[in-house]
Amino acid sequence: MEAQLDLDSSAAATSTPESLDLSALVIPLLKGVLYQEAGPAQWNALLSLQARVRDYVAVLDLELVLDEAEGYAFLRSRPEAAAEEGDAARLPRLVARRPLSFPVSLLLALLRKKLAEFDAGGGDTRLVLARDEVVELLRVFLHEGSNEARLIDQIDFYLGKVVELGFVRRLKVQSGQTATFEVRRILKSFVDAQWLAEFDQRLAAYRSLLAGESGEAGTGTQSPKSTKSTKSKAASDE
Repeated sequence: MEAQLDLDSSAAATSTPESLDLSALVIPLLKGVLYQEAGPAQWNALLSLQARVRDYVAVLDLELVLDEAEGYAFLRSRPEAAAEEGDAARLPRLVARRPLSFPVSLLLALLRKKLAEFDAGGGDTRLVLARDEVVELLRVFLHEGSNEARLIDQIDFYLGKVVELGFVRRLKVQSGQTATFEVRRILKSFVDAQWLAEFDQRLAAYRSLLAGESGEAGTGTQSPKSTKSTKSKAASDE
């Protein structure tokens, strides 16, 4: 009997920590992104148990996306599950989709292009931009009008949304210093290289749209209904 108790205790000692480690990985992944820099011990545990994590989340219709080189991991719906979204028997989504406005999508794409240019130049691995640099990235694509303060407020709003989504991190600065932001490398997983290759064409199309709207404002030759349909088409194309 004593021998049996010893065996039971030994089994508990070896299995319980592993179970706890698995829970300590899956629960944070269900809440958001895991970064290597935020918790090296947790990251190393994920690397060791990633096969078990993949098997576990597959039951929930999810897959683990892990980029060891860039140091981040997150969960997303399995592609085959997304393709079957019209099936009535499909499980509810655990990872919600968030529709993005066109300016927020545009800002993400501009930041992704900036990140690609930064990587091509080599050097530091962290892309840090001042608030004024982000404003200049987006300014050319927004109607400036005569109210500079209103334009800046709009860009601050879009930038705040990108921060909420986790693609940009607001850095701490001393009082009176310009706000600075780090572009998180996880953005590369959401704006891929193929989309980025077509980005210049998309920007050219949007610039043409803006030029057309500016001309329309000056001549008044196009009806508001036509303008609305043009904007809707541009948004759907993006």
